[in-house]
Amino acid sequence: MQPFALHYARPAAELDVATPYAYDPGRQLNVLFDGRIAATDHALLRELGTTTSTAGSKTHFDD
Repeated sequence: MQPFALHYARPAAELDVATPYAYDPGRQLNVLFDGRIAATDHALLRELGTTTSTAGSKTHFDD
């Protein structure tokens, strides 16, 4: 017997959007491509609302 939700579940839509920052594991921060910390770029925060990454979720259960 297959669970009900599996009949209707669909994969998440892939968005063709590139984030203007990347996670730097050495600094444990999201950084812009020019090396600045993404959270200090006020224009970026106004546009995106956040610079959240999934890196913390892999190491902390309470993120």
